[in-house]
Amino acid sequence: QVQLVESGGGLVQAGGSLRLSCAASGRTVSRYAMGWFRQAPGKEREFVAVIKWSGGSTRYADSVKGRLTISRDNAKNTVYLQMNSLKHEDTAVYYCAAGTWYSTNKAGYPYWGQGTQVTVSS
Repeated sequence: QVQLVESGGGLVQAGGSLRLSCAASGRTVSRYAMGWFRQAPGKEREFVAVIKWSGGSTRYADSVKGRLTISRDNAKNTVYLQMNSLKHEDTAVYYCAAGTWYSTNKAGYPYWGQGTQVTVSS
């Protein structure tokens, strides 16, 4: 089992920044890819970014490229999502996920955090 706990969400004005954190514990997290997904009201959960835990390779959704950055601190078993130049359409609950495959598909992630709300006022 892997336990994931997100933090760092909140209310921010358009153009502002937030940094989300995801603390991982349990089974050897270095074996997992770590992803961020988000779900807006009335919409399906969508891929945001993913990072290989051991290799540092990353992928991003087109809608966030150049504005959001995923990173990790292996010593702290923590993954981050730095969010800059936020837009109203970034408003959603953001979820951290762990999976064995370096994937953009949410079906590939068996472990999920509880989510953290990000609200961007326009």
